Amino acid sequence: MINKLKDIDNRWLYIAAVLILIPALFINLGLMSFIDDEAIRALVALEMKMSGNYIVPTMHGAFYYSKPPLFNWILIIFYNLSGVVNEWTTRIPTTLALMGYGYTIFYYFRKHFDTYTAVVNAFVLITCGRILFWDSMLGLIDITYSWVTFTAFMVVFHEFKKGNFLRLFVLSYLLTGIGFMLKGFPSILFQGFTLLTWFLVEKQFKKLFTWKHILGGLVFVAIVGSYYFFYFNYNQTERVFEGLAQQSTTRTFIDQGWWNTFEHLFTFPFEMLYHFLPWSLLIIHFVRKDIRSQIQENRFIFYLLVIFLVNIIVYWTSPQVYPRYVLMHAPLLFGVFVYLHQKNKGSLQFKLAEGAFFLFVAVFVGISFLPFFMKDLQDQPNYLLKTIVVMIPLFLSAYLFVVKKDSRLLLLAIFLLIARVGFNWFVLPERNAEDSGAIVKETSVEIGNQYKDKPLYIFNNTRMQPANSFYLTVTKGEIIHFCRDTLPQGAPFILDPSRNEDLEYQKLGEIYMRHLDQRYFDVGKLRGNKEIRNEGIR
Repeated sequence: MINKLKDIDNRWLYIAAVLILIPALFINLGLMSFIDDEAIRALVALEMKMSGNYIVPTMHGAFYYSKPPLFNWILIIFYNLSGVVNEWTTRIPTTLALMGYGYTIFYYFRKHFDTYTAVVNAFVLITCGRILFWDSMLGLIDITYSWVTFTAFMVVFHEFKKGNFLRLFVLSYLLTGIGFMLKGFPSILFQGFTLLTWFLVEKQFKKLFTWKHILGGLVFVAIVGSYYFFYFNYNQTERVFEGLAQQSTTRTFIDQGWWNTFEHLFTFPFEMLYHFLPWSLLIIHFVRKDIRSQIQENRFIFYLLVIFLVNIIVYWTSPQVYPRYVLMHAPLLFGVFVYLHQKNKGSLQFKLAEGAFFLFVAVFVGISFLPFFMKDLQDQPNYLLKTIVVMIPLFLSAYLFVVKKDSRLLLLAIFLLIARVGFNWFVLPERNAEDSGAIVKETSVEIGNQYKDKPLYIFNNTRMQPANSFYLTVTKGEIIHFCRDTLPQGAPFILDPSRNEDLEYQKLGEIYMRHLDQRYFDVGKLRGNKEIRNEGIR
């Protein structure tokens, strides 16, 4: 029976990949406490929900300028549908967006290649190390934003190929507007670089100066302009766009300096190679004399590489870049990798890549035995059953990887999804038990419950951490404001002791801070009949 498995039809592998994807993405999704970037998204959405003002983002009741509100609206929809505001409901949009992103890759690649290649490209994105073992577990903007941006890239190529320039401009600017409402100015850069580059490559530069392009631009203006028309009814200030611009430039040479930028030019490729393992190893196919001619043989592949190179420059020249910022570019390069790998079967590059994948599978198979030897892993509920449930399909997919040569890329993706299930069951609980985020949540929830129906403020010079702020707010059930002007007499407040050494107050509690030298902030109230106003203590 085992021998017959090597003849299994690829359609069953497609079904298996989709079925395994569900537990891989959803088991223990809400277990880990928020990282601060997640907490910012959740807190801004929560304050919108609490205030009933869905136009103006705030944090602690103060204007928040760093991002437009579309992702917050998405979170609010899930909060309202579920009736719960927590880690699970904040991360669900990310997992659904990732699945939608994968389907979009399949849809467009299927227009150019067979079903197997299209499926592989979809799952290569989902199972790259950075997404599978990190970003798919977080309630952040980036996967949703990358999905929208990648779709815009695809629209430009396919509508250009059809000669339908009206649809090209209208749809791509529609997606650019949606992207702007998610993350701001980067969408304008991507749209501009992509259109300018491809129209120049195809010698259709004059098409950019037509009424159709103007109409597309008006679609963008309508989306973004209509939002800010309502926004400026609440807050008329130039800081709105200054905040968005600062978010776009703070990680570039403008803020980081020339030396850091120069160093980053050399380290960036290697950092990305690491984060996007194992599929990034396919870059070895670029080490061949005829690489240029092979890529130019297929116009779609040529487009993918050109648009990748043009748009990645923004991040290659920005010293402070997280891998999640380039997720919209990943399937562009992965598509080229998969194309070259399938085109050059039997080559030295092909053999080296396959050898590396074999090693990768062997290492993970070895890791799967750890629950039998590590006491901490054996402390997990039903550890033996979970180990068997993971090991059997893991070994089966490893066997098929060896014997079913023409399906190895897909089988490696399935193998990685099974490994993620094991990661969810064994690594996440262990990580959560040791994570300082658990203390952040525990102490913040304790204070939030203690002051659930009582006033609570934040002292005006306190460096609040977003995760603490979210857990305090969601537990207390109301927005917690900074006391920038007046602190009522006898009112409790949160403060940073290291910044208020001369302040006389009665300590009432404390909360743990994850990222500061001052690990605990105090909850207290002023001694005696004193109150704080903007001119000092009285």
